[in-house]
Amino acid sequence: MIVQLSSDVAFTPSVKAVQTRRRSRAAYAEMEARGGFRTEITPDLIDFLSEIDTAYLATANAAGRPYAQHRGGPKGFIRQVDERTLGFTDYTGNRQYITTGNLADNSRAFLFLMDYANRRRVKIWGRARVIEDDPALLARLMPGGYRARGEQVILFEVEAWDSNCPQHIPQKLDATDVAGAMAHLQSRIADLENENAALTSRLTERAQGDN
Repeated sequence: MIVQLSSDVAFTPSVKAVQTRRRSRAAYAEMEARGGFRTEITPDLIDFLSEIDTAYLATANAAGRPYAQHRGGPKGFIRQVDERTLGFTDYTGNRQYITTGNLADNSRAFLFLMDYANRRRVKIWGRARVIEDDPALLARLMPGGYRARGEQVILFEVEAWDSNCPQHIPQKLDATDVAGAMAHLQSRIADLENENAALTSRLTERAQGDN
């Protein structure tokens, strides 16, 4: 009997052949022996998603032609729906509906998630479907206060996921986070300048009094 491994969503026989030829197969075989890719939505994955404000969703049409589209929102816009499913609001955009059409023909999908600030990335394989007429679910997944119009929901059933090492990931900081840090520093500088001015004034008064 052939045992199906969770990592087989990525490590096809052709991939394993290349790994063997280039001498990395043994290391990945050890990973597979330890259980392979994770298949459950774990607390650490939820923590990671809570900091994510951008994602790339890859699909393929019936002919197998791939397509990747950016999805974004406030941090944490991708949420857990149940023990195996993630979901997020799909906002009104350019109305090409390539992803929607692809998923109507082929439910296989892939999420590529980057956390540039902390140099982390997560890859999620699974199956996705579009939910068009569920106002309650749309309201549940719509980020509060976000200025966008939710058009539909994409539910993503997780089959396997894996995280990568930070090698070659450039560290980039979000403009909002930088602005907040700068505002804090500017406020601290202003406080120190006021404190310095007050100390200088007292020292000047004391010097004048001594004269």
